[in-house]
Amino acid sequence: MRKVLLPALIIIAAALLVIRIFYLQIIDDTFKLQSENNAIKIKYDYPERGYIYDRYGKLLVANQASYDIMVIPREIKNLDTLEFCQLLNIQKEDFIKIIEKAKVYSPRLPSVFLPQLNKVEFAAFQEKIRNFEGFYFQKRSLRDYEADYGANIFGFITQVNDNLIKKNPYYKSGDLIGKQGVEESYEEILRGVKGVTYTQKDKYNREIGSYKEGRYDTIAIPGKDITLTIDAEIQKYGEQLMINKRGGIVAIEPKTGEILALITAPTYDPGILVGRQRSKNYTKLYNDSIANPLYDRGLLAQYPPGSPFKILTGLVGLQEGVIDEKTTFMCNHGFAYAPGRFQRCHCGGGSRDLHVGIYKSCNAYFSNVFLRTIGKYKAPYAVDVWSNHIKSFGLGEFMGYDLPTGKRGKIPNSKTYKKMYPDWGWSGKTIISNAIGQGEVLMTPIQLANMMAAVANEGYYYTPHIIKKIAGTTIDKKFTTKHVTTIDKSHFKPIISGLFDVYNMGTAAGLRVEGIDICGKTGTAENFAKINGVRTQLKDHSIFVAFAPKDNPKIAIAIMIENGGFGSTIAGPIASLMIEKYLKKKITRTDLETRILNTSLQSQYAKLGGLNEDVKRELRIKDSIAQLKLKKQNPTPTVTVKKDSTKKN
Repeated sequence: MRKVLLPALIIIAAALLVIRIFYLQIIDDTFKLQSENNAIKIKYDYPERGYIYDRYGKLLVANQASYDIMVIPREIKNLDTLEFCQLLNIQKEDFIKIIEKAKVYSPRLPSVFLPQLNKVEFAAFQEKIRNFEGFYFQKRSLRDYEADYGANIFGFITQVNDNLIKKNPYYKSGDLIGKQGVEESYEEILRGVKGVTYTQKDKYNREIGSYKEGRYDTIAIPGKDITLTIDAEIQKYGEQLMINKRGGIVAIEPKTGEILALITAPTYDPGILVGRQRSKNYTKLYNDSIANPLYDRGLLAQYPPGSPFKILTGLVGLQEGVIDEKTTFMCNHGFAYAPGRFQRCHCGGGSRDLHVGIYKSCNAYFSNVFLRTIGKYKAPYAVDVWSNHIKSFGLGEFMGYDLPTGKRGKIPNSKTYKKMYPDWGWSGKTIISNAIGQGEVLMTPIQLANMMAAVANEGYYYTPHIIKKIAGTTIDKKFTTKHVTTIDKSHFKPIISGLFDVYNMGTAAGLRVEGIDICGKTGTAENFAKINGVRTQLKDHSIFVAFAPKDNPKIAIAIMIENGGFGSTIAGPIASLMIEKYLKKKITRTDLETRILNTSLQSQYAKLGGLNEDVKRELRIKDSIAQLKLKKQNPTPTVTVKKDSTKKN
């Protein structure tokens, strides 16, 4: 039996191998089509990218015709390089570099020689294309922006790089892909599927017809249109209000989690990243390390939240039962929480309960609440109880929204302080700055806006998202899943009452809008930077959070203005104006509008820019000194290098 079994297995294995080889070489042409087959020409048909609309159906991003000049290096023959370069307005040195790069990619397969020619540029080339063997044109569609705002939302289109081509076989050299914003998040939906045509050629490189009668040809499938949750009008208006300022604004519809506006400042016109000047313009934006226009402050910038965080301090105190609405604390123009340690307050001083503590923004009141909360449990467990309540509002973690960038923010817990104080030499008084949104607490503007949405909803929120509708597809279920905080609904009423009186008799009394009941909270966060190795205090950040109307809220908003000073000075007026613009579709507080439009913080940022340059200069000097010291410690022999006079240096 054994004598028969072994030969049988060998025969069966050999037969299977022969059958597989026959199938691959005779029947299945897949690998033949994928290889660099000189007898088969592959031509792609690129579909139109899906359009982008705002929540009301306003067209924001469409397409325009564009042409890429493609090259197959092996097919270049009898080329008049001078005429070719003059026609396309390029240098001969650039021509050589591009051809060499194309050869490295593949001498037989097409790659992009010159991308994104417009109709005028292409017309001149089209007349003489028959004179340039090895070159042909590929029609594509580029983005046509109907809006000069929302660049951080849209993102941009760029060519794929070699690494991506290796990772994803769908993309070929010269293909375009979405980067940043919704172009990246919804790339596969927006791009569609390109079609492909296989044409057979004879030994003279002449096309002789469709390969296999078109059996493997496919048609292009257009990209799907998407509708965003963005309100184009308040997006545009918000960007106008933020001219000459830096910071972020995020507005959310509380009942759905839909993002109404996502503003970062400074920003740029998305149209400058289209066409042959795209690379040049992008480089300028990228190299602006002072203003950072490519940095989405609404999603990435992590700031101390300041006084708006007192909302959560109060809610946690109520939930833990360490206070009720009538609990009072005395404010002596601040709070002496330890010998020689005094926390100042600008509320005016006196006896404070929860309601007054909120609308007068009393530091002493909320510091006492925080100490009672931490003091209820033994350390380090006490900090974790507090931290878990705060995190239930979506803070301290990635939020899961449908944009490709973001930061966690920071909500400290016992592990944080174990690292900071390894001997456990800390207490509630040590970390008391957290009570008023300073200390180790950091939040992004979108997290602040989501926090206010949860307060407006009295204890729940939906994951913020920017997609409202996809043609023929449903949106991800996670955006319709309710998240409930650890705070009982009953505790939100007194907090909301206090926030309402912030506008009636508190720190935002001068920002009221007739006919709209707004609940809000001013904030001023201390701002520090390391200058010349020294922790230096700079002008405070201006912060404001709000929602409206008080009953059945339709918008929650967070504004963060870098170096803007008091919350009621710049951030507060912007909140009132954007809320009115969204709810009334017009502005009655023209006094606020005029003031904000005429407010510039460029002088403040110029100082920071100067400081940055000083720091850079000092670092360069220190680096030079270090290099000199290193050379003295480790001397090396001098090497003389002869220059080749026949080559350019």
